Amino acid sequence: MMRRVDTWAGALCLGIGLLTLWQANLYSMGTLGAMGPGFYPAILGAMLAVVGVLIAANGGEAAEEDPLHAMPKGAEWRGRLCIVAGIALFILCAGRLGMVIATFGCVFVAALGDRQATWRGSATLAAGITVFGAVLFHVLLGVSLPLWP
Repeated sequence: MMRRVDTWAGALCLGIGLLTLWQANLYSMGTLGAMGPGFYPAILGAMLAVVGVLIAANGGEAAEEDPLHAMPKGAEWRGRLCIVAGIALFILCAGRLGMVIATFGCVFVAALGDRQATWRGSATLAAGITVFGAVLFHVLLGVSLPLWP
């Protein structure tokens, strides 16, 4: 028997939730009627921690032949590196090249972490998420990050 992926995913959610809750407490909470800058992150962190506990509690044991829930034999370094590289690319490019180029590059590089991904499929996914992100953040929410350089 092996530990299930759910156990580790729940532990990760719990850890991130507790870190978020701890960090949010460094800011003013305010009241429910006049929320401070730490109120919303504290609520999200607490909810993520609770969900993490529920996921981990559901984890249990998995048979080795259960491909959906058993831990993989080896680490998927390609996927991990592509996701980290995509995030780093966004951080480095967003201020200089604008949200459109940074988002496209981030999603494209992260999508290539899947061994079954194609260049065309990754580009299509990146284009769709870039359009969605530009409409959501720039048009609807008015985020001040420029779209283009």
